[in-house]
Amino acid sequence: MYRIMLADDEGIVTDSIKFIIDKEFAGQCEIETAKSGRAVIELAETFRPDIAFMDIQMPGINGIEAMKEIRETNSSTVFIILSAYDKFDYAKEAINLGVLDYLNKPFSKDMIIDVLGRAMKQIDSAKEHRRQELMIREKIETVTPVIESGFIYSILFQESRSVTDNYKNLLGIKEDYGFMMVLSVIDSDSDNENPVGSGIRVQSEYTRIRDIIKGRLGCVTGPLLSNKIICFFPVKGNRTEYGDRVRMIESSEELLEELLDKTGISARIGIGSVEPVEAASDSYRAALEALHFSKTGVAHASDLPVGCVYEPDYPADLEKKLFSAVGAGDVGMTREYAARFFSWMKDAHPDALIDARLKCLEFVLRAEHLSYESGGMTYRFLHRSDYLPTVTACGDFDELESWFTGKISEAARNVTVKKEEKLDSLVEEAKAYIESNYSRDISLDEVSGKVDVSPYYFTRLFKEETGETFLEYLTGLRVNKAKELMKDPDASVKDICVQVGYADPNYFSRIFKKATGMTPTEYRADTYM
Repeated sequence: MYRIMLADDEGIVTDSIKFIIDKEFAGQCEIETAKSGRAVIELAETFRPDIAFMDIQMPGINGIEAMKEIRETNSSTVFIILSAYDKFDYAKEAINLGVLDYLNKPFSKDMIIDVLGRAMKQIDSAKEHRRQELMIREKIETVTPVIESGFIYSILFQESRSVTDNYKNLLGIKEDYGFMMVLSVIDSDSDNENPVGSGIRVQSEYTRIRDIIKGRLGCVTGPLLSNKIICFFPVKGNRTEYGDRVRMIESSEELLEELLDKTGISARIGIGSVEPVEAASDSYRAALEALHFSKTGVAHASDLPVGCVYEPDYPADLEKKLFSAVGAGDVGMTREYAARFFSWMKDAHPDALIDARLKCLEFVLRAEHLSYESGGMTYRFLHRSDYLPTVTACGDFDELESWFTGKISEAARNVTVKKEEKLDSLVEEAKAYIESNYSRDISLDEVSGKVDVSPYYFTRLFKEETGETFLEYLTGLRVNKAKELMKDPDASVKDICVQVGYADPNYFSRIFKKATGMTPTEYRADTYM
């Protein structure tokens, strides 16, 4: 249904247009009329027309001025000008107001039908565009919480940098730094934290709480974990100014008041330090520590004795990026950050070679600890016995840098390489065991137990490394061994069958034919006779 307003002080004009519309567009339009500029403006406020036929010359406020007033409150109305005067100035101003057409009186039925048809198409197009926009917005509103939760999880679980960067791109986050905020719901009756009880009680209110947080703070908001909601705030620099910190605390206090007022839920907030995005899990831990220090209201890590405080010129930011690269197994970035950190030591403290030795040793041991934790390596107590003498013997910064970058890059490489090598060795060990025992009735469980991994994981690993399942590999090995044994003309098929691990000659024959296209007898005759 299209709402059409006819604005003309001549009743014969409005009656004519109404007659044409009722006849040509029966049942599609709701029509109202007005005879003065003031009446048009008042009618438009209540009727909110889709289409308005406007006479320029009306008593009081003229049509152009009336259109300007209507445009203030209804930007979507399609205007069609009616005038007995072909005045260029009026036409020009009407075009500036977005008028669809300018019709001179007298007009014909066909002119009204044509212009009204075009107006209806324009309205339909605008409505469809709006519908599509709303659908897209609805989809975005549905998927955004999922993406935001994934981003928070990628930080907490320290996923690879590429995973976190993908989430950043999806969320339109350009900043390389940020801090975490943890909102913890408390038992309002006792002011104590009861994670299980509070988490269950607040579960039904999570959507409302999330909307309040985003409305008040506009941050990336994660899922409800027990009784806590974790949020991330992107920032441009590697630290927040005092004024920004105060404003954040004030906004957080207002958030707690709004939550209590609108949901009846009491909560506390802990705010962490600014960190590089890839190291934002440190900010999360600082936010938790802030919560432990303060039992009510809002606590900021920078206001409390939590975490490590560095001297002003220490590149703490660079240190975090370095170990993030090591943990990710990124050798290239590890080398770059290690070189930049070493340059800082050499340039900022050129006379502190002893301190640089200690720092290099500290960093290498810490990096190797990360590589051991990643799996794939066996820790040996004595394998670093030469580190201290080697570092002590470095007579200048150049020697020390060479040892430092070499060792820390090796640690980063081992995070992935040693794990892959261990997986390769597991498969090789399994293949060797199968090679030695194929003549017996061996099973998947037996082989997976031999290499000390679960049958499920062994199945997947073996297929990934060899391109075959365990049974396919075993069958192929047995068939190939049988082919070799057939070279001996005195060996019977029955004996060969037993030697390669099959008790039933008929079953062996079926397996052999499936693999080669021939029975054992046919194969021997075709190949060796």
